[in-house]
Amino acid sequence: MQEKLKQELQAELNAILDFWLRYSIDEKFGGFYGKLFNNNAPDPFAIKGAVLNAGILRAFAAGYSATQHPPYLQAAHRAFSYMVEYFLDNEYGGVVWSVDYTGNPVETKKQVYAIARVIDAFAEYYKITQHKVALDRAIGLYSLVQLYSYDCVNGGYVQAFSRDWKDIRDLRMFTRDANEKKSAGTHLQLLEAYVNLYAIWPDEGLKTHIHDLLVVFYDKIIDKTSAHLQLFFENDWKLKSTHISYGYDMAASWLLPAAAEATGDEAMLEKLRPLALQMAEAGREGQDADGGFWNEFAPEHKHLVPEKLWWPQAEGIIAFINAWQLSNNPAYLQYAQDCWQFVCSYLQDKKGGEWFWGVRKDNTLMDEEKIGLWKSPFHHSRACLEAMKRL
Repeated sequence: MQEKLKQELQAELNAILDFWLRYSIDEKFGGFYGKLFNNNAPDPFAIKGAVLNAGILRAFAAGYSATQHPPYLQAAHRAFSYMVEYFLDNEYGGVVWSVDYTGNPVETKKQVYAIARVIDAFAEYYKITQHKVALDRAIGLYSLVQLYSYDCVNGGYVQAFSRDWKDIRDLRMFTRDANEKKSAGTHLQLLEAYVNLYAIWPDEGLKTHIHDLLVVFYDKIIDKTSAHLQLFFENDWKLKSTHISYGYDMAASWLLPAAAEATGDEAMLEKLRPLALQMAEAGREGQDADGGFWNEFAPEHKHLVPEKLWWPQAEGIIAFINAWQLSNNPAYLQYAQDCWQFVCSYLQDKKGGEWFWGVRKDNTLMDEEKIGLWKSPFHHSRACLEAMKRL
């Protein structure tokens, strides 16, 4: 099973990136399309998002690193150039949230999640190019996050600001989110970005901030009773939500010990290894009998959001492979295989390529785009790469 799963996910990496090469490039206006429908027809006038474009850059850079396939390198060059020209805010620093199809800013607030995704992407691009501009830009963005977002009193990071880094009334990335200062999602993305930056720039201050992020997860974000992530908080870490995100649970279960290992934080790693298994078990509450992961659960109403989106499946595959590595329990490898089979059965577009956004409870397709502000090759290409490395 192990070798078969590795080979299938290696083939899937190529299939994903080849799809994006064929269908996502915007030859007329530059960069990449902001939206592609399920029939692979683009909306050439769609808004282009920072999260989408950072995901494209990271996927192609990491894909080239793993395969040495020249077209992936060319796509990474294209993505980096577009991001530097249109998404970096040269007036106030940081990253704008979105631009129009010609590259003019649309939403200019500073969402720290998006900035983290760009740091991560620039670091990955630097690994394959040694392009000093990429390293300098990544360090500059990290410095701005530490200057404006870091809460030196309560710990952790505030998740959003106005374009000029002032307090903002609406801090949300999604309308359904709690409108609070701090979120698990932003902290998780910052942790991943900082670890990737540390791989190319082993700065002691950065290492300290990675450790501090792990402490925040251990002390504040993870519910020690349930092992689920708690999602939204006030500035002083007062909890403001009870929802469970199975995707975030699974992502954290492998990203946290990986961060401790990458920085040589042995004491924290000893604490996180058993917790990672507990978190994988907690996240498995969201795995259906068909192997797929549900999106969210609201305990207070006992309400399950009856959707299975693409990204929790990707995180689940890595999380279970990680749990198998930590425990030597073959059941976890089977859970990963089950999740992958769900993707093959219901989310892969066998004719058009790529993964669909998601399916409903009856496995009918959701009416969402294949490419969009949030739908990039980030999660599932990363799942393939992690599986190739770990298996």
